Amino acid sequence: MGSTRLPGKSLAQIAGKPLLEHVVERVRASRTLDEIVVATTTNPQDRAILHLAARCGVQAYAGSEEDVLDRYYEAAKQRTAQTVVRVTGDDPFQDPEVLDKVVKRILGSSDLDYVSNWIEPTYPEGLDVEAFSFEVLERAWLEAKLPSEREHVTPYIWKNPDKFRLANVRHHTDLSGLRWTIDYEEDLWFAREVYARLYHKAIFLMDDVLELLRTEPELARINQGIERRAGYALSLIKDCRECQ
Repeated sequence: MGSTRLPGKSLAQIAGKPLLEHVVERVRASRTLDEIVVATTTNPQDRAILHLAARCGVQAYAGSEEDVLDRYYEAAKQRTAQTVVRVTGDDPFQDPEVLDKVVKRILGSSDLDYVSNWIEPTYPEGLDVEAFSFEVLERAWLEAKLPSEREHVTPYIWKNPDKFRLANVRHHTDLSGLRWTIDYEEDLWFAREVYARLYHKAIFLMDDVLELLRTEPELARINQGIERRAGYALSLIKDCRECQ
């Protein structure tokens, strides 16, 4: 709820439901996940998120606001997770089929520690999925020191291919220039316009949005030109300040 770029976005209304409820609804449609946990903070304003999670019938954990890596570790530890799948709560276009591709990749290979679909991005921003073992998460929790590594959960893992066995799931067409996440008012406007056309109490998929954008290309211009993963770039500035 304390987003600096779009305060209160977790409960922003899209097609009559809070953004976060749409994320839970879409992740719940996955065929590979056993449980969903909403990992929020102990900040009083985030109690609303705990209430929403309860209303949606999913587990929730409240932890550190700044140290998101610690929050993830404690949430996973509490639920005795073996494989952790990370999606962010501001992605109302999460595609359960894309999510399952990433999860199946790590579950189907005993020699992988971490799988995502964005190390070499080919999917729209907002369909990012990461999957990793609890042991890898614990090692990152113990060893990661930089602010960017603590705030964004997984940089310590994917920045160290000499320590961890990584894999990337690619789409056959590069769609990384599309922006389907929520950080700014323009993003929220885009999401509301797409949902108004496609959401009829059922899950629509990535291909449905792509088809819509082919017929109404002006929709993609609503939030074009925003830097991908701008929040991580800001965290790197904090890293530099600590090194001085």
